[in-house]
Amino acid sequence: MEIPLFKVFMSEDAHTMLGPVLQSGYIGQGPKVEEFEEALRSYLGTPYVNTLNCGTSGLHLALHMIKEELSYGDRNEVLTTPLTCTATNWPILANGLKIRWVDVDPNTANIDLQDLERKINERTLAIMVVHWGGYPCDLSRLKLICKKSKSLYGYEPPVIEDCAHAFGATYGGKRIGNHGNYCMFSLQAIKHLTTGDGGLLVCPDDASHRRAKLLRWYGLDRTCSADFRCEQNVAEWGFKFHMNDIAATIGLANFNHIEAILYAHHTNGLYYEEHLENVSGVKLLEKRLDRESAYWIYTMRVENRDDFIRKMKEHGIAVSRVHDRNDKHQCVHQYRSALPGLDEICADMICIPCGWWVGDEEREYIVGKIKEGW
Repeated sequence: MEIPLFKVFMSEDAHTMLGPVLQSGYIGQGPKVEEFEEALRSYLGTPYVNTLNCGTSGLHLALHMIKEELSYGDRNEVLTTPLTCTATNWPILANGLKIRWVDVDPNTANIDLQDLERKINERTLAIMVVHWGGYPCDLSRLKLICKKSKSLYGYEPPVIEDCAHAFGATYGGKRIGNHGNYCMFSLQAIKHLTTGDGGLLVCPDDASHRRAKLLRWYGLDRTCSADFRCEQNVAEWGFKFHMNDIAATIGLANFNHIEAILYAHHTNGLYYEEHLENVSGVKLLEKRLDRESAYWIYTMRVENRDDFIRKMKEHGIAVSRVHDRNDKHQCVHQYRSALPGLDEICADMICIPCGWWVGDEEREYIVGKIKEGW
């Protein structure tokens, strides 16, 4: 038995749906992108959806918009977590901004909000958080911290949520993407919903949404006329970050299965919560009733991690830390700081297969091997 940690979901209908698009002569951003965005707007519950070529572009675009509108003087730091894919943090550098690392809560793998509150100051431009594994950060407490910053420094820093793991997750009874922040979702190959590669940015209001829609395609309004490239005067230059109809069609095919995919991830996650509790050598992460994880990955902490990895590999179970700490890299050496919570969780965290391909037999097998010890 070989149980992978990740697997690409591709609908059997994708190739059939792609045929007419590929032969249509219109494979760039067109009607399929709009159709896909409408499906996403309906599902996420927000009208402020802009699809993009990848999730990283969404973070870059959000930071660019914030920087151009709100940055001045020494306000050029982004408070962010170092426990994530480097795609979260490199857009900060690409925008000419400075990183200030915030510690990680070893009970959740999410940003430590107590440390975040200590580190907000007059140089803070924005805050970046990651919903690790699909488990939402405490967005209510985060909002209070930002409001406190306004009373102290006259500025409430905007929040960017990296929701790459969190499609379908909820906080306070609302889907992630509906809490007044910029929210990036990844539609990369191994995510819950894939377009082959792609992403989307949910904006906090109509003005930022309209601005992002222009900036994702050079600053041009694609709907204004038949000769829109030549007739417009670009007020604010933009990027080539848009999605195309090929990716959108793949997304539409896979979107028809998203409820079943999310249900499988959720069911497997809950199974592990129940059957790995109080297992010797295993420590589970926090689970609160006011939020529901998307369980893109299932992270736990284990004693003697190298031995655990060896045992799982011997029995055909793929495991990994998935992402390492970003602050180790030479390109961000100047921002290094003491992060004891990050040190703690990086020493023993591990992820086990949790996705839609893990059925009853596979998850029972995984739990059984863990309970045997290592």
